[in-house]
Amino acid sequence: MIGSVTTLESGVAGKRDAHDSPWRPRILDAHIHMTSRTTDDYERMAAAGVRAVVEPASCPGQPRTNPASFADYFDALIGWEPFRAVQFGIRHHAALGLDPKEANDPRCHDVIDLLPEYLDRDGVVAVGEIGYDSMTPTEDEAFAAQLGLAVAHGLPAFVRIPCCEGLRAARRSLAVVGESTIEPGRVVIDNLTEVSAAIVREAGCWMGFSIYPEATMSPQRMVDFLEMYGTDRVLVSSAADWGRSDPLLTVATARAMLAAGFSRDDVDRVFWRNPAEFYGQSGRLDLSALDAPPPVEQPRAGGRMVG
Repeated sequence: MIGSVTTLESGVAGKRDAHDSPWRPRILDAHIHMTSRTTDDYERMAAAGVRAVVEPASCPGQPRTNPASFADYFDALIGWEPFRAVQFGIRHHAALGLDPKEANDPRCHDVIDLLPEYLDRDGVVAVGEIGYDSMTPTEDEAFAAQLGLAVAHGLPAFVRIPCCEGLRAARRSLAVVGESTIEPGRVVIDNLTEVSAAIVREAGCWMGFSIYPEATMSPQRMVDFLEMYGTDRVLVSSAADWGRSDPLLTVATARAMLAAGFSRDDVDRVFWRNPAEFYGQSGRLDLSALDAPPPVEQPRAGGRMVG
């Protein structure tokens, strides 16, 4: 069980402050798929206050059909994508795993055997995305196996649930987490709504919310949730990907928090200190400042850089 959460009455109202001077929130986007975004997105994000991101491995729409495809993808997530991000002063980190949608394809099962080769690499701060898509027995097995990998490699776990089955999927996810040896505080369950969040909070896991233009949580719904339940163990992300999405919805939500009377410290906690605390459990989160772009180098496979 987690401790008591900060409520609006006890923790927010007393911390309101003025916002007269220009100010940008510092943001660590806890769930975003930068592989699908352009360099223009990086430029816009950096200008708006995004300083770091975590990109969980996911299904790109066109399913991969063999482990070699995943190896190339994982190499890109720990090599090319951090190189691309750093040109704009943004730290890029990865969570690696077999996406639950692809876990249903028997041709991809050997990816779980491939993962240990990557989970000890620099910049890998979690195992994920894992969890559920169609809630099949095969997904159960892949989920449990990858929670075991997270424990073995000392990493937190990024769990995704389908929003259409939010409450049922959250319950099933918590059951698998409970049967494993991973500590609840090292698990975030993402894609939550107001309906599914309460049981995740009660179980001691972190609550993940994706802010989307047309699905799951909007900025205002997120603010309403924070006013009711506080900011403890909450990760708010854009989850921007190949579909209709917006990598600046974290910024929009931060502004909505300020407009509702939350303080800058509250915003900093939700968008910086919370994700830093969760992913910092990996021991590999690098949030050192990037004041100027480094010399241009080209990445090799496996994340190594060459001049």
